[in-house]
Amino acid sequence: MQEELAQVEATLETVTRSDIPGLQGMLQHVLSGEGKRLRPTIALLAGRFGEHRLELLVPLAASIELLHTATLVHDDVIDASDTRRGRLTANARYHNAAAVMLGDYMFAHAAALICRTESIEVVKVFSRTLMAMAAGELTQDMSAYQYGQGTMQYFHRIAGKTASLFATCAEGGAMVAGASKEWIEALRNYGENVGMAFQIVDDILDFEGDEEELGKPTGSDLMQGTLTLPALLLMERNPDDNPVKKLFRNKRRREHLAEAIFMIQNSDILDESYAVARDFRDRAVAVLEPLPGTPERAALVDIADYVIRRRR
Repeated sequence: MQEELAQVEATLETVTRSDIPGLQGMLQHVLSGEGKRLRPTIALLAGRFGEHRLELLVPLAASIELLHTATLVHDDVIDASDTRRGRLTANARYHNAAAVMLGDYMFAHAAALICRTESIEVVKVFSRTLMAMAAGELTQDMSAYQYGQGTMQYFHRIAGKTASLFATCAEGGAMVAGASKEWIEALRNYGENVGMAFQIVDDILDFEGDEEELGKPTGSDLMQGTLTLPALLLMERNPDDNPVKKLFRNKRRREHLAEAIFMIQNSDILDESYAVARDFRDRAVAVLEPLPGTPERAALVDIADYVIRRRR
Protein backbone atom coordinates (compact mmCIF):
# COMPACT_ATOMS: atom_id res chain seq x y z
CA MET A 1 0.00 0.00 0.00
CA GLN A 2 3.04 2.28 0.05
CA GLU A 3 2.28 4.09 -3.20
CA GLU A 4 -1.31 4.77 -2.18
CA LEU A 5 -0.27 5.88 1.30
CA ALA A 6 2.20 8.27 -0.32
CA GLN A 7 -0.74 9.91 -2.07
CA VAL A 8 -2.54 10.19 1.27
CA GLU A 9 0.54 11.85 2.75
CA ALA A 10 0.67 14.25 -0.19
CA THR A 11 -2.97 15.16 0.42
CA LEU A 12 -2.28 15.77 4.10
CA GLU A 13 0.68 17.94 3.11
CA THR A 14 -1.64 20.20 1.10
CA VAL A 15 -3.67 20.72 4.29
CA THR A 16 -0.65 22.35 5.91
CA ARG A 17 -0.49 25.09 3.28
CA SER A 18 -2.06 28.24 4.65
CA ASP A 19 -1.69 31.99 4.33
CA ILE A 20 -2.85 32.46 7.92
CA PRO A 21 0.17 33.54 10.03
CA GLY A 22 1.42 30.70 12.20
CA LEU A 23 -1.19 28.16 11.07
CA GLN A 24 1.07 26.41 8.59
CA GLY A 25 3.69 25.74 11.24
CA MET A 26 1.07 24.44 13.68
CA LEU A 27 -0.39 22.08 11.09
CA GLN A 28 3.05 20.82 10.11
CA HIS A 29 3.85 20.16 13.76
CA VAL A 30 0.80 17.98 14.45
CA LEU A 31 0.72 16.20 11.08
CA SER A 32 4.42 15.38 10.78
CA GLY A 33 4.57 12.92 13.68
CA GLU A 34 5.51 9.28 13.26
CA GLY A 35 1.94 8.01 13.11
CA LYS A 36 1.27 4.43 12.08
CA ARG A 37 -1.40 5.47 9.53
CA LEU A 38 -3.32 2.31 10.41
CA ARG A 39 -6.69 3.92 9.80
CA PRO A 40 -5.91 5.19 6.27
CA THR A 41 -4.37 1.81 5.44
CA ILE A 42 -7.55 0.00 6.48
CA ALA A 43 -9.63 2.37 4.36
CA LEU A 44 -7.39 1.82 1.32
CA LEU A 45 -7.47 -1.96 1.73
CA ALA A 46 -11.25 -2.00 2.13
CA GLY A 47 -11.49 0.02 -1.06
CA ARG A 48 -10.03 -2.95 -2.97
CA PHE A 49 -13.18 -5.06 -2.40
CA GLY A 50 -15.04 -3.67 -5.36
CA GLU A 51 -14.25 -1.05 -7.98
CA HIS A 52 -10.87 0.39 -7.04
CA ARG A 53 -11.39 4.17 -7.24
CA LEU A 54 -8.18 5.62 -5.86
CA GLU A 55 -9.21 9.20 -6.68
CA LEU A 56 -12.00 8.80 -4.11
CA LEU A 57 -10.19 6.55 -1.64
CA VAL A 58 -7.27 8.93 -1.11
CA PRO A 59 -9.40 11.86 0.15
CA LEU A 60 -11.38 9.40 2.31
CA ALA A 61 -8.21 8.03 3.90
CA ALA A 62 -6.72 11.51 4.35
CA SER A 63 -9.95 12.77 5.90
CA ILE A 64 -9.96 9.93 8.41
CA GLU A 65 -6.35 10.58 9.45
CA LEU A 66 -7.07 14.30 9.75
CA LEU A 67 -10.14 13.64 11.90
CA HIS A 68 -8.12 11.28 14.10
CA THR A 69 -5.31 13.81 14.54
CA ALA A 70 -7.78 16.60 15.33
CA THR A 71 -9.25 14.51 18.16
CA LEU A 72 -5.75 13.98 19.57
CA VAL A 73 -5.14 17.74 19.55
CA HIS A 74 -8.33 18.30 21.52
CA ASP A 75 -7.58 15.36 23.84
CA ASP A 76 -4.24 16.88 24.75
CA VAL A 77 -5.93 20.16 25.65
CA ILE A 78 -8.51 18.37 27.82
CA ASP A 79 -5.84 16.25 29.54
CA ALA A 80 -3.36 19.13 29.82
CA SER A 81 -0.77 16.85 28.22
CA ASP A 82 2.65 18.29 27.45
CA THR A 83 3.93 15.47 25.27
CA ARG A 84 2.62 12.82 22.89
CA ARG A 85 4.97 10.11 21.62
CA GLY A 86 7.86 12.10 23.01
CA ARG A 87 6.99 15.32 21.12
CA LEU A 88 5.53 18.54 22.47
CA THR A 89 1.76 18.73 22.07
CA ALA A 90 0.16 21.67 20.26
CA ASN A 91 -1.17 23.09 23.53
CA ALA A 92 2.29 22.88 25.12
CA ARG A 93 4.08 24.38 22.15
CA TYR A 94 1.52 27.12 21.55
CA HIS A 95 -1.39 27.55 24.01
CA ASN A 96 -4.77 25.98 24.73
CA ALA A 97 -6.91 28.44 22.78
CA ALA A 98 -4.76 28.08 19.67
CA ALA A 99 -4.77 24.28 19.99
CA VAL A 100 -8.57 24.17 20.26
CA MET A 101 -8.97 26.33 17.16
CA LEU A 102 -6.35 24.23 15.36
CA GLY A 103 -8.39 21.11 16.08
CA ASP A 104 -11.54 22.86 14.85
CA TYR A 105 -9.78 23.86 11.64
CA MET A 106 -8.70 20.26 11.07
CA PHE A 107 -12.24 18.96 11.69
CA ALA A 108 -13.54 21.39 9.07
CA HIS A 109 -10.85 20.38 6.59
CA ALA A 110 -11.63 16.69 7.20
CA ALA A 111 -15.28 17.39 6.37
CA ALA A 112 -14.25 19.11 3.14
CA LEU A 113 -12.12 16.12 2.15
CA ILE A 114 -14.85 13.58 2.87
CA CYS A 115 -17.16 15.44 0.48
CA ARG A 116 -14.72 14.58 -2.31
CA THR A 117 -15.85 10.94 -2.06
CA GLU A 118 -18.97 12.04 -3.96
CA SER A 119 -21.10 9.84 -1.69
CA ILE A 120 -23.78 11.26 0.56
CA GLU A 121 -23.90 7.90 2.37
CA VAL A 122 -20.21 8.14 3.24
CA VAL A 123 -20.73 11.71 4.46
CA LYS A 124 -23.57 10.44 6.69
CA VAL A 125 -21.34 7.73 8.12
CA PHE A 126 -18.61 10.32 8.72
CA SER A 127 -20.97 12.64 10.61
CA ARG A 128 -22.37 9.80 12.74
CA THR A 129 -18.84 8.74 13.58
CA LEU A 130 -17.88 12.25 14.66
CA MET A 131 -20.89 12.33 16.99
CA ALA A 132 -20.02 8.88 18.39
CA MET A 133 -16.42 9.94 19.04
CA ALA A 134 -17.51 13.16 20.73
CA ALA A 135 -20.01 11.25 22.87
CA GLY A 136 -17.30 8.80 23.92
CA GLU A 137 -14.95 11.61 24.88
CA LEU A 138 -17.72 13.44 26.77
CA THR A 139 -18.60 10.27 28.64
CA GLN A 140 -14.96 9.81 29.61
CA ASP A 141 -14.61 13.40 30.75
CA MET A 142 -17.87 13.44 32.71
CA SER A 143 -17.07 10.15 34.47
CA ALA A 144 -13.54 11.15 35.52
CA TYR A 145 -12.62 10.02 39.06
CA GLN A 146 -15.88 8.05 39.37
CA TYR A 147 -14.93 4.56 40.46
CA GLY A 148 -18.45 3.11 40.35
CA GLN A 149 -18.08 2.04 36.71
CA GLY A 150 -18.09 -1.43 35.20
CA THR A 151 -16.51 -3.13 32.21
CA MET A 152 -19.66 -2.79 30.08
CA GLN A 153 -19.57 0.99 30.52
CA TYR A 154 -15.91 0.89 29.56
CA PHE A 155 -16.61 -1.12 26.39
CA HIS A 156 -19.42 1.25 25.43
CA ARG A 157 -17.14 4.25 25.94
CA ILE A 158 -14.25 2.95 23.85
CA ALA A 159 -16.66 1.75 21.14
CA GLY A 160 -17.55 5.39 20.57
CA LYS A 161 -14.22 7.00 21.35
CA THR A 162 -12.00 4.70 19.27
CA ALA A 163 -13.70 1.76 17.57
CA SER A 164 -16.25 3.89 15.70
CA LEU A 165 -13.51 5.52 13.60
CA PHE A 166 -11.87 2.17 12.78
CA ALA A 167 -15.30 0.92 11.70
CA THR A 168 -15.75 3.97 9.48
CA CYS A 169 -12.36 3.39 7.83
CA ALA A 170 -13.35 -0.08 6.67
CA GLU A 171 -16.98 0.69 5.97
CA GLY A 172 -16.20 3.92 4.09
CA GLY A 173 -13.59 2.27 1.90
CA ALA A 174 -15.99 -0.53 0.97
CA MET A 175 -18.79 1.94 0.26
CA VAL A 176 -16.60 4.01 -2.06
CA ALA A 177 -15.71 0.78 -3.89
CA GLY A 178 -19.39 -0.09 -4.35
CA ALA A 179 -19.01 -3.36 -2.44
CA SER A 180 -22.03 -5.52 -1.65
CA LYS A 181 -24.02 -4.89 1.53
CA GLU A 182 -22.70 -8.16 2.96
CA TRP A 183 -19.10 -7.14 2.37
CA ILE A 184 -19.67 -3.61 3.70
CA GLU A 185 -21.19 -5.03 6.88
CA ALA A 186 -18.36 -7.53 7.27
CA LEU A 187 -15.73 -4.81 6.89
CA ARG A 188 -17.54 -2.45 9.26
CA ASN A 189 -17.63 -5.22 11.91
CA TYR A 190 -13.97 -5.94 11.25
CA GLY A 191 -13.04 -2.30 11.84
CA GLU A 192 -15.09 -2.06 15.00
CA ASN A 193 -13.51 -5.15 16.55
CA VAL A 194 -10.00 -4.09 15.54
CA GLY A 195 -10.69 -0.70 17.10
CA MET A 196 -11.80 -2.30 20.36
CA ALA A 197 -8.66 -4.43 20.45
CA PHE A 198 -6.53 -1.38 19.61
CA GLN A 199 -7.89 0.68 22.51
CA ILE A 200 -7.62 -2.17 25.01
CA VAL A 201 -3.96 -2.68 24.06
CA ASP A 202 -3.46 1.09 24.35
CA ASP A 203 -4.83 0.90 27.89
CA ILE A 204 -2.63 -2.08 28.72
CA LEU A 205 0.47 -0.26 27.49
CA ASP A 206 -0.37 2.60 29.83
CA PHE A 207 0.64 0.21 32.63
CA GLU A 208 3.07 -2.06 30.82
CA GLY A 209 4.82 0.07 28.23
CA ASP A 210 8.11 1.88 28.50
CA GLU A 211 7.64 5.60 29.27
CA GLU A 212 10.23 6.67 26.70
CA GLU A 213 8.67 4.42 24.07
CA LEU A 214 5.12 5.59 24.79
CA GLY A 215 6.04 9.24 25.21
CA LYS A 216 3.91 9.60 28.35
CA PRO A 217 4.16 8.60 32.04
CA THR A 218 3.11 5.13 33.17
CA GLY A 219 -0.40 5.16 34.64
CA SER A 220 -1.29 8.50 33.06
CA ASP A 221 -4.89 7.39 32.44
CA LEU A 222 -5.44 6.79 36.15
CA MET A 223 -3.83 10.12 36.96
CA GLN A 224 -6.42 11.73 34.67
CA GLY A 225 -9.21 9.87 36.48
CA THR A 226 -9.91 7.51 33.58
CA LEU A 227 -10.79 3.90 34.38
CA THR A 228 -9.49 1.43 31.81
CA LEU A 229 -9.77 -2.35 31.66
CA PRO A 230 -6.70 -3.20 33.82
CA ALA A 231 -7.85 -0.82 36.57
CA LEU A 232 -11.41 -2.14 36.38
CA LEU A 233 -10.16 -5.71 36.75
CA LEU A 234 -8.10 -4.65 39.77
CA MET A 235 -11.18 -3.12 41.35
CA GLU A 236 -13.26 -6.23 40.64
CA ARG A 237 -10.70 -8.35 42.48
CA ASN A 238 -10.46 -5.91 45.39
CA PRO A 239 -13.97 -4.46 45.72
CA ASP A 240 -13.73 -3.23 49.30
CA ASP A 241 -10.41 -1.46 49.45
CA ASN A 242 -8.01 -0.77 46.64
CA PRO A 243 -5.57 1.96 45.60
CA VAL A 244 -7.72 3.09 42.66
CA LYS A 245 -10.52 4.13 44.99
CA LYS A 246 -8.02 5.85 47.26
CA LEU A 247 -6.51 7.66 44.29
CA PHE A 248 -9.88 8.84 43.00
CA ARG A 249 -11.07 9.92 46.43
CA ASN A 250 -7.95 11.98 47.06
CA LYS A 251 -7.22 12.80 43.43
CA ARG A 252 -3.63 12.72 42.11
CA ARG A 253 -2.07 11.03 45.20
CA ARG A 254 1.08 9.57 43.69
CA GLU A 255 1.53 6.91 46.37
CA HIS A 256 -1.87 5.41 45.51
CA LEU A 257 -1.03 5.53 41.82
CA ALA A 258 2.26 3.74 42.41
CA GLU A 259 0.47 1.07 44.47
CA ALA A 260 -2.15 0.53 41.75
CA ILE A 261 0.55 0.21 39.08
CA PHE A 262 2.51 -2.24 41.24
CA MET A 263 -0.54 -4.42 41.92
CA ILE A 264 -1.55 -4.51 38.25
CA GLN A 265 1.98 -5.26 37.04
CA ASN A 266 2.50 -7.99 39.62
CA SER A 267 -0.64 -9.98 38.85
CA ASP A 268 -2.20 -11.66 35.82
CA ILE A 269 -4.44 -8.65 35.16
CA LEU A 270 -2.48 -7.55 32.10
CA ASP A 271 -2.58 -11.12 30.76
CA GLU A 272 -6.34 -11.18 31.26
CA SER A 273 -6.64 -7.83 29.51
CA TYR A 274 -4.61 -9.12 26.58
CA ALA A 275 -6.96 -12.13 26.41
CA VAL A 276 -9.91 -9.74 26.03
CA ALA A 277 -8.06 -7.84 23.29
CA ARG A 278 -7.26 -11.10 21.50
CA ASP A 279 -10.94 -12.05 21.65
CA PHE A 280 -11.84 -8.86 19.79
CA ARG A 281 -8.97 -9.60 17.35
CA ASP A 282 -10.39 -13.07 16.72
CA ARG A 283 -13.84 -11.62 16.10
CA ALA A 284 -12.35 -9.18 13.60
CA VAL A 285 -10.68 -11.99 11.68
CA ALA A 286 -13.80 -14.20 11.80
CA VAL A 287 -16.13 -11.59 10.28
CA LEU A 288 -13.88 -11.37 7.20
CA GLU A 289 -14.99 -14.89 6.20
CA PRO A 290 -17.47 -13.71 3.49
CA LEU A 291 -14.67 -11.83 1.69
CA PRO A 292 -12.54 -13.48 -1.01
CA GLY A 293 -9.14 -14.79 0.05
CA THR A 294 -7.14 -11.99 -1.55
CA PRO A 295 -3.85 -10.39 -0.45
CA GLU A 296 -5.96 -7.45 0.81
CA ARG A 297 -7.87 -9.72 3.15
CA ALA A 298 -4.60 -11.27 4.36
CA ALA A 299 -3.28 -7.75 5.01
CA LEU A 300 -6.35 -6.95 7.11
CA VAL A 301 -5.69 -10.09 9.16
CA ASP A 302 -2.05 -9.00 9.59
CA ILE A 303 -3.21 -5.59 10.84
CA ALA A 304 -5.47 -7.24 13.41
CA ASP A 305 -2.50 -9.30 14.63
CA TYR A 306 -0.22 -6.26 14.69
CA VAL A 307 -2.67 -4.35 16.89
CA ILE A 308 -2.14 -6.99 19.59
CA ARG A 309 1.66 -7.11 19.23
CA ARG A 310 2.43 -3.39 19.05
CA ARG A 311 4.43 -1.64 21.76
CA ARG A 312 3.23 1.95 21.19
